[in-house]
Amino acid sequence: MLKGIKGFFQEEHGLNLRAREILRYIGPGILVTVGFIDPGNWAANLAAGAEYGYKLLWMVTLSTIMLIVLQHNVAHLGIVTGRCLSEAATEYLRPLVSRTVLFSAITAAVATGMAEILGAAIALQMLFHVPLKIGALLTGIGCSWMLWANSYKRLEKWIMGFVSIIGAAFLFELSLVNIEWSEAAIGWVTPVIPDGAMLVVMSVLGAVVMPHNLFLHSEVIQSRQWNLEDDVVIKRQLKYEFADTLFSMCIGWAINSAMILVAAAVFFSNQVSVDELEQAEIMLRPLLGNAAAVVFAIALLFAGISSTVTAGMAGGSIFAGIFREPYDIKDRHSWMGVAITYGLAVAAIFFIESPFQGLVYSQMFLSIQLPWTIFLQIYLTSSTKVMGKYANTGLQQIVLWGIGLIVSVLNMMLLWDFIK
Repeated sequence: MLKGIKGFFQEEHGLNLRAREILRYIGPGILVTVGFIDPGNWAANLAAGAEYGYKLLWMVTLSTIMLIVLQHNVAHLGIVTGRCLSEAATEYLRPLVSRTVLFSAITAAVATGMAEILGAAIALQMLFHVPLKIGALLTGIGCSWMLWANSYKRLEKWIMGFVSIIGAAFLFELSLVNIEWSEAAIGWVTPVIPDGAMLVVMSVLGAVVMPHNLFLHSEVIQSRQWNLEDDVVIKRQLKYEFADTLFSMCIGWAINSAMILVAAAVFFSNQVSVDELEQAEIMLRPLLGNAAAVVFAIALLFAGISSTVTAGMAGGSIFAGIFREPYDIKDRHSWMGVAITYGLAVAAIFFIESPFQGLVYSQMFLSIQLPWTIFLQIYLTSSTKVMGKYANTGLQQIVLWGIGLIVSVLNMMLLWDFIK
């Protein structure tokens, strides 16, 4: 009897130790998750839900599955080599090829930064009536200060808090609306592309699977890097990294789905067209009340700030990698990458006419650049020269190439939609 009790407590103690061990690895995935619950996602998801109801939920599911595979794979690169995607590209590719891809990735980071800074500025306008361009400047300056003044671990805690607030906000919004759950269940697993929906479909794809996040994940995963020589340590990191990625991406899937669900229940069911984030907030007031509108704006603000921070980190990481350096905000090249990302993003905001369309088209641009980053990642993680015995297996290569081809085909369909 006593042995049984002792064994029970030993087993329970072992489970607690494993749980604590897993928690030590949770964090990098959350930073990546922020990138696909950013204001660009809000625009794409609101457009999807308001125009097509529950029909495009499948795109969030498909995109998230692809995202889990891609982010898990690129995190392996960071764990095994101790280099981010940008550093590895600079080291193992010819300069012309690597710089072409990396400069396109910086452009993608700028497009991301524009969407995220713009979203935060729109939220400031909703809450405090701050002019849009002033709000963009304040966001850029504030996020620059956050990156400069905080350590990575402190930023990670801030971001976790912000994601919690965003998740709670959408739980509140969902509690106020009547969801057609049977239609939603069908929408999550049934691929349908309604007439004229290709731009929105591609925007949802670009909003979930984002090139700058692939660069970012390969960098921030190294915050859990302890030993590149010990196989036991590397295998443990690879295992727990997947738990972090899966957990974090599922949170992102739930929040993205919630955006479409709310838009479908509120706007599509009432035949209200939404082409501005501000309009969405205004229409929520008569339909759901002032509290829903305020919570919507607060969540948008936190989404904008947190994703702007991670976009700056990604831009800094990509630019520093061109010079074979890891991201370090105190280093000149990293800081220049952040400045380029924020500076060009804010400048672009001063010239766009429609903020909402700017958000949607920024996501479309990300989906067009995405194949370049995916094929770069596949090449590097499949190379035994780069990864050694941890290079992709034949099956992994098939899956990764399949994802790359799906994204490329969707891009061609988008171009055809424009041509016709």
